Amino acid sequence: MTVAATFEIRFTRYLDPQGRETAALPSFASDPRALVPDYRAMVFMRALDAKAVAMQRTGQIGTYASTLGKEAIDAGIGGVLRKEDVLLPSYRESGVLMLRGVSPHRTLLYWGGDERGNMFPESPHDFPFNVPIGTQMPHAAGVAYAMKLRREPRVALAMCGDGATSKGDFYEAINAGGAWQLPLVVVVVNNQYAISVPRRMQSAAQTLAQKGIAAGIACEQVDGNDLIAVRDVVGRAVERARAGGGPTLLEALTYRLSDHTTADDATRYRSAEELKEQWKQEPIVRLRTWLHAKGAWSPAEEQALAKDAAAHVQKMVQAYLDTPPPGPEQMFEHLYARLPHAYAWQAAELSEESERDVEHHAG
Repeated sequence: MTVAATFEIRFTRYLDPQGRETAALPSFASDPRALVPDYRAMVFMRALDAKAVAMQRTGQIGTYASTLGKEAIDAGIGGVLRKEDVLLPSYRESGVLMLRGVSPHRTLLYWGGDERGNMFPESPHDFPFNVPIGTQMPHAAGVAYAMKLRREPRVALAMCGDGATSKGDFYEAINAGGAWQLPLVVVVVNNQYAISVPRRMQSAAQTLAQKGIAAGIACEQVDGNDLIAVRDVVGRAVERARAGGGPTLLEALTYRLSDHTTADDATRYRSAEELKEQWKQEPIVRLRTWLHAKGAWSPAEEQALAKDAAAHVQKMVQAYLDTPPPGPEQMFEHLYARLPHAYAWQAAELSEESERDVEHHAG
C-alpha cells in the first residue's frame, strides 16, 4: 500500500485572546494606527446590534439576527474587498455591507419587514440578505463564472455559517469553483452552532476547512476573533482569486455570543459557563488591548468613540423611523423581472383601486 495523497489545514492567528502578538505581523499592521478605522467600525457594529435587539424587543422591528461576536470577520472582509467585487451574504452580514457603503438604516428596514432594505444602491453589485441556508453559494459560483468568462479582475466572496456546510448547495458551489478554477472565495463563519446544533454534532470532520480538499481548492482556518488574521488570510485569498489563482475556502473560527435570532433562547442548549469562557475570546477587547499596548488608542479616544457610535446609531434609527411605510403594491415588486399573468392582473386591479381611493379622498 502506498500513500495516494496527503493534505494539511493551516491555522492563522496573530493576536491571542489577551491581545498579545503570537507571530510576526503582516505589513499592513506595521502601523497600529492604520487599524483604528477597523476598530471603530467594529465598535459601531456592536452598538448598532445592541440597538437593533432593543428595537425588536419593543416591537419596532421584527425578528433580528444578531452579529454579536463576529465583528472582526465582518471588518476584516469589508476592509479587503474592492468596490467592483461582489459580496453574497447570508442574513448576518450587515457589518460587511456597512463597510461596503450600505447605510445601516437599510438593515433596520429589512428586519422591519420592508423589502426596500434589501436594495443596496450604495453597493449595487452586492447580493441581498439571504435567509434560506446555503442557497447563495451556487449563486456565488455563477457570479464568479461570469467574471471568468468576461476576463474581469473581480472576485465573488460568499459568506455562510457552519450549518450551511452540511447543505448540498455548499458542496455544489465549491465543487464548481474547483473544477472551473473560479475567482471565488468562500468564508465559513464557524460560530459553533447551527441554531441549536453544536459543531461537534454537525460533522465528524476535524475541520470545516478541509471540506475544500475534495473540491480541489485551497483551504485553511483563521482565528475569526483576530482582526489582523482575518484581514491577512482573506486578503491573500481575494488577491489570489483576482490574479487567476483559483478559489479558496476559509473557515473563520468564532462564537455566536447572542441567541441565534431574537426568536431563539440559547440558554436551552448551551451553558452559562461555556458562554462566559467564550466572552474571554471576543474580538473587540482583543484588538483594543493590542492598540492600547502599542500606544495607538487611549481611554479618552474610547470614550469619544462610544459617544460617536451612540449618536450615529440614533441617526440610523431615526432614518428608519422616518421612512414612509411601503404601499401594498410592494408585494409584487420583488418577485419577477416581468410579472406573469397570474400576478399581473392582480397588480393592475390593486393599482386601479388605489387610484380610485386617491380620487375619492381628493373629491
